[in-house]
Amino acid sequence: MYKEVNNNLPHSDAIISNLQSLVDSLHNRVKELEAENAELLSRLSNCHCHKIFEKVKESEETKAGGDKTKKKKILETNSGYNTEALNHQWKRYVALKVMYFGQRFYGFASEAQMDPTVESEIFKALEKTRLLVGDRKESQYSRCGRTDKGVSSVGQVIALFLRSNLKKASADNKNSGKVVLQEQNEGEIDYVRVLNRALPKDIRVIGWCPVPLGFHARFSCLSRQYKYFFWRENLNLLAMESAGKKFVGEHDFRNLCKMDAENVHNYRRRITSLDISPCDMRFEGSQIYAIHIKGSAFLWHQVRCMVAVLFMIGKGLESSDVIDALLDTERTSRKPQYTMAPEIPLVLQSCEFEDLNFTCSSDAGYALRIHLENERQTYQLQAAIFHEAVLNCLPLANDQSSLKNGIVKRKTSHIPLMSRPTEPSYDERRAKLNSRLQS
Repeated sequence: MYKEVNNNLPHSDAIISNLQSLVDSLHNRVKELEAENAELLSRLSNCHCHKIFEKVKESEETKAGGDKTKKKKILETNSGYNTEALNHQWKRYVALKVMYFGQRFYGFASEAQMDPTVESEIFKALEKTRLLVGDRKESQYSRCGRTDKGVSSVGQVIALFLRSNLKKASADNKNSGKVVLQEQNEGEIDYVRVLNRALPKDIRVIGWCPVPLGFHARFSCLSRQYKYFFWRENLNLLAMESAGKKFVGEHDFRNLCKMDAENVHNYRRRITSLDISPCDMRFEGSQIYAIHIKGSAFLWHQVRCMVAVLFMIGKGLESSDVIDALLDTERTSRKPQYTMAPEIPLVLQSCEFEDLNFTCSSDAGYALRIHLENERQTYQLQAAIFHEAVLNCLPLANDQSSLKNGIVKRKTSHIPLMSRPTEPSYDERRAKLNSRLQS
């Protein structure tokens, strides 16, 4: 039986031939893989992530077995977006209209060195949704304005490159990457819906618009409009509005702002309109009004300083002539010391641009309205709770008549504005800065 089986086995020469053929085939495959690997390494050598992997490799060679903590730190250090790779993604330069409620934020701009800011929260959402292309500088980010701590907005505008679903690029892809220049929005990412899902509840994107590559949210803006809300009470609105008209036109507003002599050298700004009108909100017989101020641009704290002076006039503490004196910088070279109007009632209402039409999908718009309505009802309930708390307070021991509409009024003696201590003038501030630089 053994001989019968042995006769059926292949000849040894045939076996050797088959094995040799298999070895040759494997050798050829190895060469193909080596060529593919060389091509891949060539691509990686031009990629930012290659440097990351080299650092990780060095860290692993330094410590046998690899140090996961060190590896993680290296990756986090280089966790900025792989800008070289992202240049191969389709991107689009867009403007976003942003709404936010500023009570808990340290202003809009993240340069304030305080957290949270509106801007920092927006960039967290951009990174979370993978919409951001490169870092802030590479995305050509710009903002229309820098609202202060506590100030809100329903019309702030920012511009930057965002990832796009569309694939019609510029002619020069080598320098600019795959940039979408077409105007159509069909098939594009629903930026409003995607971002609003990642943003905190007191920040919302309310529209977006494609913009040309030369667009700048600050320098392309034609005008800004602010609203300042206040209770009517016993203010003389006619006197306030009449005095407010003195602000209209181009003036030097250095006595009606917080002076930044180091960075700002021109304090002339143009106000195009100032009006006062009632709002559709009342509480126990008192109505809310709003001061509407529109201008080409504004200085730091300018609106709050203007409103503070108007309130003095509305209370009969100052005449409208004080505005003439403050705007005459030759006559009044040093700003009198006075307290600005509170920041919470101030809202950046709108930023106007030429040929910019912000859009929002119906789904995103519906979700936005539902969200805002829910937030409004929540605040109304909170107001009802505070009202109940006021009603349950113990009566005041002395002057109970000073409590009106839930507001305790303190009687203070008013020092005329032009008789108050003054701040250093612009020239004095510049001289001090120059002296500091020379020392």
